[in-house]
Parts: sequence; structure tokens; C-alpha cells
Amino acid sequence: MNAPIVSFNHVGKTFEVDGAALEAIRDFNVQIAEGEFVAIVGSSGCGKSTLLRLLVGLDTDFHGTIEVDGKPVTGVGSERGIVFQEHRLFPWLSVEDNIGLGLVNEALSPVERRQRVAAFIELVGLTDFARALPHQLSGGMAQRVAIARGLVASPRILLLDEPFGALDALTRQHMQDELLAIRARAKITTVLVTHDVEEAIFLADRVVVLEPRPGRIKQVVNVDLPHPRQRASFAFHQLREELLHELTHADHYTPVAPIQVRDVPLAFIAV
Repeated sequence: MNAPIVSFNHVGKTFEVDGAALEAIRDFNVQIAEGEFVAIVGSSGCGKSTLLRLLVGLDTDFHGTIEVDGKPVTGVGSERGIVFQEHRLFPWLSVEDNIGLGLVNEALSPVERRQRVAAFIELVGLTDFARALPHQLSGGMAQRVAIARGLVASPRILLLDEPFGALDALTRQHMQDELLAIRARAKITTVLVTHDVEEAIFLADRVVVLEPRPGRIKQVVNVDLPHPRQRASFAFHQLREELLHELTHADHYTPVAPIQVRDVPLAFIAV
């Protein structure tokens, strides 16, 4: 078995609040293979977003170790890109200039920079909007710009912190489809934080279910459903019920035995 690209080893995180220690994460252990899509789900305040901040290197004060390619994470690095729930685009910059900000630490010539930005604008399907300003974009388009900015430096790992949480239901589903298409083209390891169980099942290869604060692993579920996944299928619904149970109950989920109906009157049988 190949070594994982990401390893969380006994990771813990404590904040100081009003002079008292507040434990946010306890003994978090997960290994992520290259190219894998892992979703982390849990209730608000369970430490999901904190885990992403630790992995991307924005916070280095924690217990345990986080490794990328066997090397401890000690700060931000170009091999990790992140997309937040709010697109955080600069309103006075065009689409291409906002995406170009993802290359500020890359040693590229102006020509190489323009070519790289153009390639990722095309990747997210916004070629006709390269010179548009953020206020001229829909919410879904703005979030695609944010995803392109997270990808433009060609990171090996893309971190997504509830990237579609502020979108309406239809746009959200469309962006989930877009994300899968982008990921298939970019072939990138992806870690998604979400409170939406259905989103996690639709997108991920594995789902990590967190207990409430302090955040700790309750269960890791393999999602063996083939792509494209059908939200209305029985298997999808059954897995959704299992994960919802894990999030809202203290015990583990036991599938309900199917009801067998016998001796149905002929009047109830469709002809």
C-alpha cells in the first residue's frame, strides 16, 4: 500500500477562552491517500474548520503531528490550496486578476502567469468572464473563481471549507457536479468540510463523522456508490439515514429490517 499523502496523528487542539482552556479537537487520526476525496461532517462547533486550518498551515499551535508526504506541516505551502465558504474575491479586481492572486508566491514570468490563469479560467468554465468584476457574477460563478484561485498554483491537496453553504439549493447541486468534474480533470486530493450529509455522500470516497466538541472521530464510512451518484436511489437514502443517525444519536446505526407485505388484496395491486 502506498504511503498516504496526508496523515493526522493524534491531533489535538485547545483554545484559550477567557483564561480557560477549551478543548476543540481530541486525538484525531486519519490517513488520506493521494487522489482520494474525504469529507468531514459534524455539527457546528465540533472542530471541522479548525482541522482544515491546521492542515493548510494557518494555525501551527496543536498537539500531535500533521504530515504531508511524510513531512510535518509547519506553515502554509504551495502543495495545499484552500477555498472558504465566502468566495473572498476582491471586488475591484477582475476574474483573472483574482485568480492570479493564487500565484503571488510562484516564480513565473508574466507570460507563464497569464497562461496559467487562462488555463484555470477555462477549467472552471469562465472564459467569457475573464475580465468581469465579482459583482457581475452569480454566486455559483464567484465560487468557481474561488476554486480556480485555490487550484491555480497546482496544489496536490485542495481543502474546501463548506464552499457551497451560502448558495441556494439548485446552485449548490450544480456546483457539486462542477466540483466533481473539475476534480476529475485536475486529479487532485480533496478534503471537504461540510455539515450537509447529502453533500458528503454525493461527493466523497470516505466520510469522517465527528462527535460534538471536543471534535473526535465517531465513525469513518466508505462510500462505495458508483459515480454519477443518484440522490433518489435506495442505497443513497440508506447511507444518508445511517450518517444522520451517527450525527444525532449516541449509539451506532442499526438498519431497519425491511417490511414484508403478504396477502395483499388484489384491489391494491396495480394492473
